[in-house]
Amino acid sequence: MHHSIFTPELAAVLGDAFGDDFAPTTISACSGGSIHHTWQLSDGKRQVFVKRNAPQALPQFEAEAAGLNAIARAQAFRTPQVYGAGQDSAGAFLAMEFLALTPIGKGHDAALFAEALARMHRMQGSRFGWEDDNFIGNTPQSNKPHESWPLFFANERLQPQIDLARQHGASSNLVRTCQSLAEQVPCFFVDYTPQPSLIHGDLWSGNAAMVEENGERLPVIFDPAIYYGDREADLAMTELFGGFPLDFYAQYRAIYPLDSGYEQRKTLYNLYHMLNHLNLFGLGYLSQCERMASQLLSWTRNQ
Repeated sequence: MHHSIFTPELAAVLGDAFGDDFAPTTISACSGGSIHHTWQLSDGKRQVFVKRNAPQALPQFEAEAAGLNAIARAQAFRTPQVYGAGQDSAGAFLAMEFLALTPIGKGHDAALFAEALARMHRMQGSRFGWEDDNFIGNTPQSNKPHESWPLFFANERLQPQIDLARQHGASSNLVRTCQSLAEQVPCFFVDYTPQPSLIHGDLWSGNAAMVEENGERLPVIFDPAIYYGDREADLAMTELFGGFPLDFYAQYRAIYPLDSGYEQRKTLYNLYHMLNHLNLFGLGYLSQCERMASQLLSWTRNQ
């Protein structure tokens, strides 16, 4: 029954990673992820987390592996160790270390998470973008490098989502408003020049947690859509769907204060994610996108 999960190709990837044969004694389905099927494999000593999907998901898995490895190199967060991605008769797979995750609590957990995020955000690149394109959910995400953050955000973030929304039959009102807004992005950066920080890119509470190891609580992030961008984009996303303890925000600002104007820019950054939801999940997100885009555009006209 589990032959389609633990295939010879997956066994070979795990054998290479561990340096000896991995023969699972238990294989159990995990709940969670809306995009991929996920499994926990154990041989009694080692726990492996496997994601599976159709063969065409391999580029997504490879991009996720690259993002996790980049986060690991930053040495701010605990992140699952990647064992490898590949294809087999069942489709594409990504194998990584299984972590027993728990939610981020108030107080100590929130402070540790804030500290780790600030440390990662202090890792900076020379330009905005990333060496490879990746994905935001199932949507391709362009990371073509730019010297200018407003141009990067307008051209590589808003514009591709506007084009998709047009193809998906979103209202001409939304498309027109967003198009005008994309041209006005520099208005949000008159007094603020962000640095190209290493950011997670898809930091909602479902991609953040804690793990307990050797009696110590460690902050964890996973499922990245990584690139060098304005660190405020990560903080904006944490606020979009909630789920982070309130004291996380106070702790982060105490370590790495935010510039004025964040409230406007927060809505701009979250419009990218709401347009992506519109494009992935349908027109139920239309009125919220229209509201955000109109509010932002009228703000630029009052400057």
